[in-house]
Amino acid sequence: MSGVERFRALHHGRVPDDPLVLPGPWDAASARVFADAGFPALATPSAGVAASLGYADGQTPAAEMFAAVARIARAVDVPVSADVEGGYGLAPKELVERLLEAGAVGCNLEDSEGGALKDAERHAAWLAEVRSAAADQLFLNARVDVFEYGDGDPERVIERAALYVSAGADCVYPIGAPAGVLPLLRAGIRGPLNVFARLDGAPAAELGELGATRVTFGPGLQRSAARALADIAAELR
Repeated sequence: MSGVERFRALHHGRVPDDPLVLPGPWDAASARVFADAGFPALATPSAGVAASLGYADGQTPAAEMFAAVARIARAVDVPVSADVEGGYGLAPKELVERLLEAGAVGCNLEDSEGGALKDAERHAAWLAEVRSAAADQLFLNARVDVFEYGDGDPERVIERAALYVSAGADCVYPIGAPAGVLPLLRAGIRGPLNVFARLDGAPAAELGELGATRVTFGPGLQRSAARALADIAAELR
């Protein structure tokens, strides 16, 4: 079974209290830690990788992001999905080629730009081009930013999600969705549902019972590690 086949299979047949938990490595060393801990797959966070490279979130040059993903993918023997933001303005074919060259089995793709939602139908058409270029070689996780940059209406999330799933998305990621609306989203969205979790928030099992298929942490793990390192540095001083 190929890496993408293994990764896709991890999203199906899960029981409600056992969502797929995907830690977000920001470099090769953190990836090895998570893989050695027994996680079956990993999902890089663009903000965490940006911080490790010295950039603000959203400011990482495409070449550096793909190089970082490649280092992470080479460091572990589990599937790695990559957050590549909005695709860096690349044509679908080139985006797919660069993801595959980096060793990624999947990707996150945002439906906002510059703090504003993209036109949903145009974005869906672009996702369909990515799907066509990737065929079955990549797992597409379509982010829906209504809770981040829209009006927070769950029905609008469901409408956009339907367009993206029809375009070929394997999974939908309504980032920032409050736990209370997860049952509504689960009822209205076909296929796997990615939910953002906080280390000090609801545990993964609870999010799974509310509707999450998979749970990711964005840059939360990298930021937690940075705080721990700051504490160590303070002690050394």
